[in-house]
Amino acid sequence: MLFTEKRLYFINNMNASIKIFTDGGCSGNPGPGGWAYVIVSETFQGPVILAEKYGSEKETTNNRMELRAVIESLRVITLMENVSKNAVIYTDSQYVQKGITEWILKWKKNAWRTSDKKPVKNQDLWVELDTLSAGLLLKWEWIRGHSGNEFNERCDRMTQEAIWGKE
Repeated sequence: MLFTEKRLYFINNMNASIKIFTDGGCSGNPGPGGWAYVIVSETFQGPVILAEKYGSEKETTNNRMELRAVIESLRVITLMENVSKNAVIYTDSQYVQKGITEWILKWKKNAWRTSDKKPVKNQDLWVELDTLSAGLLLKWEWIRGHSGNEFNERCDRMTQEAIWGKE
């Protein structure tokens, strides 16, 4: 898969609280898609963006892009030095939030089958997400999309830029 990256910024901050905001979307489902994340450190001076990035795929689904956004953010967190590995992940996707906190244990127990014995969709990404999250202390929070949260809205704009190829 081809990913287009636009922005990536780093600073060091080991003691600050880390918040990760993610979003993914498609024009059509399936269709061209985009994903984005913003990693924020809460400091005594206010929030500071540690990293942000977006990317795209030519033919994908909304759920795959939501998962890709989280996966890419966790890849960056694992590579960042002097940054806490404890984070709260904010996603506007109940599929991601419930999948990682409720459904994944059952899927793994049932050999990656759903309760109605069908193969889990996007298993490749779920396995990758499960592997990446295993070494981190994460809290998963669902956030309503388009509700005015500064960083969720930023992710949404970046996702749209990725989908439509705006530079």
